[in-house]
Amino acid sequence: MNKELRRISVASLAMFLALFVSTSVIQVFAVDDLRADPRNVRTLYASYSAERGPILLAGRPIAQSVAVDSPFAFLRGYPEPTLYAPVTGYFTLNQGNTGVEGAYNDFLTGTANEQFLDQLNALVTGQRPRGAAVQLTIDPVVQQAAFEAMGDLKGAVVAIEPATGRILAMVSTPSFDPNRLAAHDTQSVLEAYDQLLADPNDPLINRTINGDLYFPGSTFKLLVAAAAIDSGQFTPEDAFPNPARLALPLSTDTITNSNGGTCGSGTTVTIATALRLSCNIPFAELGLALGEDTLARYTEAFGFGTAFEVPMEATPSSFPTGLDDAQLMLSSFGQYDVRVTPLQMALVSAAIANGGNLMQPTLLDRIIAPDLSIVQQPEPTLSSQPISRVTAETMTRLMVDGVSNGAASNARIEGVAVAGKTGTAENGDEAPYTLWFTGFAPADNPQVAIAVVVEDGGGRGQTGSGNQIAAPIAKRVLEAVLSR
Repeated sequence: MNKELRRISVASLAMFLALFVSTSVIQVFAVDDLRADPRNVRTLYASYSAERGPILLAGRPIAQSVAVDSPFAFLRGYPEPTLYAPVTGYFTLNQGNTGVEGAYNDFLTGTANEQFLDQLNALVTGQRPRGAAVQLTIDPVVQQAAFEAMGDLKGAVVAIEPATGRILAMVSTPSFDPNRLAAHDTQSVLEAYDQLLADPNDPLINRTINGDLYFPGSTFKLLVAAAAIDSGQFTPEDAFPNPARLALPLSTDTITNSNGGTCGSGTTVTIATALRLSCNIPFAELGLALGEDTLARYTEAFGFGTAFEVPMEATPSSFPTGLDDAQLMLSSFGQYDVRVTPLQMALVSAAIANGGNLMQPTLLDRIIAPDLSIVQQPEPTLSSQPISRVTAETMTRLMVDGVSNGAASNARIEGVAVAGKTGTAENGDEAPYTLWFTGFAPADNPQVAIAVVVEDGGGRGQTGSGNQIAAPIAKRVLEAVLSR
């Protein structure tokens, strides 16, 4: 073989191998990603012509496909749109899919790998393909209570079953109507989508797991206190100096407690009292004594930095690093640059309620095939063990004191021991506060952990506190769970 022919042979072989490898990657390894890509119009059209599976709560659809006289064959509908939009998301011809609609799109369209035999059977019998039903963990009564309690306020509520991680309520307000995005009229869908995008209240953002995230304010003191106690460096009765004003190191700025005075009477104050009364100065002192490394280790153990999939991916909460002393002190009561989702703060309470065990949060109860067989049914999964059972019991006692005789008094429920913590986070000199409550009930046998966040201080021109506005919302949701 001469040199030229050898070169041509080698080049041809190389091109053949490149073609073989690229085809194999596309057909074998990338097929799921390509099928799920919202730009894949062929898949989207096919999913409209198939009977998309419903999204269910206790067997009742909150999203379903209805047969229509149209080339698309089916129209997606949402019977209670604004109540469940943050959960269901939307299914649209032009703008992709979000929420559960997007996360479980393969199962809902019947194209998941687990449904291969169903696809084959439909092909052989000539039947129209049908998607699986996705049943969620949301409790309709609890969801309704949370939605009504939020009213016209802007914010979010997350309620979780501590022992399993099952999400009982996921409310984000203001909400939107996904029916407007499910229409077959491209122009009307685009107009509705553009209007939602232009809305300054950002109704398309699920505030429970995404968005710009929030300063946690005093709810972060739960994590600092837990770290202090669990590390063995401090007990709840250890005390710190109790001034009315504290100068930050290497700074002219000072920090104060919310009441502008000392944290109770006396020249010193215990960690237990500082948590009960939600005082900033003692926690700034405590955080400085603990150090950045210890706090970073415990925040990570509680889930900070983790993109929890519920199945929608949550934006990771964050604890800043490389802090100087002043920044560490501010971070220790949930300011400076600590950023969280409501889901994250609900998980902090859930871990304390569950004896120090943090369960993987989930919306999925089960996936049901058209023949009613179970395609998928997840078991409760341990995510981490941030603190010991003894520490969790101690924190529970401290949180109960905060509700029964402290700064979280508006979450009290007659005859029930409620564990909780409020927060009133600053957002700058002129910006309204972010208001919080997180906790669980009953304290001796926890059935639900909750986080409530309210933006803009409770509304235009308002300067409310977490105890005034967020705690009563949490109380209504806790009562809805306990009365089931």
